[in-house]
Amino acid sequence: MAAQCVTKVELTISCTNLLDKDVGSKSDPLCVLLQNSSGQQWYEVDRTERVKNSLNPRFAKKFLIDYYFELVQKLKFGIYDIDNKTYDLSDDDFLGELECTLGQIVSSRTLTKPLVLKNGKPAGKGSITVIKNNLNPVWRPFKISLNSLCYSDMDKSIKVECYDYDSDGSHDLIGSFQTTMSKLKEASRSSPVEFECINEKKRQKKKNYKNSGIVSVKHCEIIVECTFLDYIMGGCQLNFTVGIDFTGSNGDPRSPDSLHYLSPNGVNEYLTAIWSVGMVVQDYDTDKMFPAFGFGAQIPPSFQVSHEFPINFNPSNPFCNGIQGIVDAYRTCLPQVKLYGPTNFSPIINHVARFAAAATQQQTASQYFILLIITDGVITDLDQTRTAIVNASKLPMSIIIVGVGGADFDAMEFLDGDDGVLRSPSGEPAVRDIVQFVPFRKFQNSPKEALAQCVLAEVPQQVVNYFSTYKLQPPKNPAAK
Repeated sequence: MAAQCVTKVELTISCTNLLDKDVGSKSDPLCVLLQNSSGQQWYEVDRTERVKNSLNPRFAKKFLIDYYFELVQKLKFGIYDIDNKTYDLSDDDFLGELECTLGQIVSSRTLTKPLVLKNGKPAGKGSITVIKNNLNPVWRPFKISLNSLCYSDMDKSIKVECYDYDSDGSHDLIGSFQTTMSKLKEASRSSPVEFECINEKKRQKKKNYKNSGIVSVKHCEIIVECTFLDYIMGGCQLNFTVGIDFTGSNGDPRSPDSLHYLSPNGVNEYLTAIWSVGMVVQDYDTDKMFPAFGFGAQIPPSFQVSHEFPINFNPSNPFCNGIQGIVDAYRTCLPQVKLYGPTNFSPIINHVARFAAAATQQQTASQYFILLIITDGVITDLDQTRTAIVNASKLPMSIIIVGVGGADFDAMEFLDGDDGVLRSPSGEPAVRDIVQFVPFRKFQNSPKEALAQCVLAEVPQQVVNYFSTYKLQPPKNPAAK
């Protein structure tokens, strides 16, 4: 039977501002480590040396303890002032204790807590610090370019060095070994490849030196990663959808103050945004047929409020022929609807997400969806939108939000995950950042290409991240040539 996988954790103890129980000198502290077996039953694991005349001891002896992720391991660190030679601690002065779990220490790396007396009251200003050191580390998987590692030469020698990390940068060499990519590739979870970690200085000094530990490689594989161009040239289609804000806060389209007002040359901020982004994206869609939707308007014939209506008023075929088709449909739609509200994003996000979800049934990187939402203001259904985005982050889909006008766009910045991971109201995190927000007026005096460059800059990496995460290859894989 295979031995149970156990990690050895090394704990280093220090204290500050201990109670002074000695007359004419300072306390002579010792730390004892107890572990809980069940209920109120504690047993001694080990104890440190006694440090003479110190209220701020740094104990040299380390505690070595087995760590089990799946168990709650309760520990108690007791500090005693030792003034006699007996092993029994009951006749020594108690300076305070800390009760915690090994999991708290492991997750913190350095845990500093106040010491308390048996009655639960503070032990003066005394505190204890527990530092975790791991003698059997399990490193997380990482990726490195094969070219950087060995210039793609499978038999080129690779030197691996293992260090003991110090926060001040003075890392200590534990040992090293040499191998090749051919050897590393033999590793598997059922049959790991092991290497002796050798410290040459120690080997020269110590007669019986064997090694400084064993490094076990459990998995190593070479993955061909496609670039954005590989996906596009391999047949991936970018599906472009537009969502247009027709809420009342835009103002009466007949008024020159309205964001929907068409200037004498027939443009406004909405149309400029559509042209700027659409002209770039359309080159990556073979049929050039783009669905375009409006939200927040009362629409004919019943003039009920809709948050997801085709601007060509054809629910069975919401597609417009090219970017010019979207522009023409918008100009035709505008005088027929009544601007209303509220500003809800989630219906149109969920609409596109349904098509993206259907595309995941294909086993290749054949389709990716880009939703452009153009809006004038504060979002109303923020919680529903957060949920919709978190769900969409699992799909082949990106969302671009362009804010027109001079409204407060703080909520839009919040949806853009650049400052942290977006979470749904239930706390579920987005698996990747798929939202890019820009205020249109930041670019109104810039060349027309500037807006598209900014909002589309993150899309190639989002495409690559999605398909590589799910290990999907282009329909016509260029790497297979």
